[in-house]
Parts: sequence; C-alpha cells; structure tokens
Amino acid sequence: MGVASEERRLICEAFEDLGPDAPTLCEGWNARDLAAHLAVRERRIDASPGIMIKAFAPHTQRVQDSYAAKPWPKLVDLVRSGPPKLSPFGIPGFDELANTVELFVHLEDLRRAQPDWEPRAPEPVRDAALWKMLSRSSKLTFRNSPVGVVLRRPNGSEVAAKRGPNTVTITGEPGELVLFLSGRDQVRLEFDGEQSAVARVKGLNRGI
Repeated sequence: MGVASEERRLICEAFEDLGPDAPTLCEGWNARDLAAHLAVRERRIDASPGIMIKAFAPHTQRVQDSYAAKPWPKLVDLVRSGPPKLSPFGIPGFDELANTVELFVHLEDLRRAQPDWEPRAPEPVRDAALWKMLSRSSKLTFRNSPVGVVLRRPNGSEVAAKRGPNTVTITGEPGELVLFLSGRDQVRLEFDGEQSAVARVKGLNRGI
C-alpha cells in the first residue's frame, strides 16, 4: 500500500469518527465540505480548474455543493474508493504522485482543528515520501523570500529552499514542514535566525 492509499484510509476513518459537522483548518469548511472537495477533485475534472482559477470557481462551488448534499456515508465512500479509472488520478502511479501531500495535509486539517491535537508519530515510509516532495517544491514556495531559508529534519538532513541573507533554519519532521509550506500555522517547528527574518518567513504567502 502506498502512502496516498494509507492517508486515504486514515482520512476516511477520521471522517467517520468525527462526523460531517466536524471543524477543519480550511476556512469556512467543515468535514462535509472537505470530503466533497476531495471527491470532486478526483471525479469531476470539469470542476478542477476552479480550485485554482477564480474565473471558474462558481462552477466548482456548484459541483462541490452537489457532492456535499449527498448522504454522508455515500460521500465518504466516494473518497474511500479513490479516483475512477477514467480520471487522470486513476492513471497508475499518479494517485501516489498527486495525492500523497493532498491527503496528508487535509487529514491534518481535520485532526488539528480538534481540541488537544498532537502530531502523529514519525513513520519512515510516509516521512521519506514527504521529504522527497519537499525537496522538489520548497524552492518554488520560497522563491520570493527576502531571506535565506533552510529546511532541516531532526536527523540532520537539510534542503536549501532559498539562498540569501539572514538565513532562517526551520527544523521539524517532514510532515510538520509540509504543513507549514502548505500555509498551515498549527505546526510543531523550531525557527532559528534573526527575529525579523523569522517574522518575514512566517509572513510569506505559502502553498504547495
């Protein structure tokens, strides 16, 4: 089982445990909205452009609302069953490539909106996959940073995300770093550098 498949299994278990009205870290979305987003992303390619492009957002919202109106068990089953064969996400290997970070981040959006959340324990296979993706995406995320940025794992592995002055080193498990690069602030990380430089990094628009 790949990392994306395992994250899919876990988020569906969380959906069932917490219910459709559970809060998430996604502004304005509860668990039902989040599940509808995941189902639409994989099943309605016609609605996908609106996820990123504002001009198409009204159509995407209409489609997502129609999915959110489905009975909760059916909606969760649509997420659990994964992309249909005719979806680009159904191409062998593409689910793992496109959904590992997506499902990990959205599972944490659900988990970390609950009281007394704690990070999941490190998991070697998952963490290796997330670190690999971080190594590819971090330079794009921090391309506009006015200061240097280094990402560091507790084991000492590093990625120079942006070379520049007043370098800030961000240390944490790969999952915590992925969440930070995805724009989430509910993370357990250490920031080393000048206070003003750290504030600039935290204030950047982030998204992977």
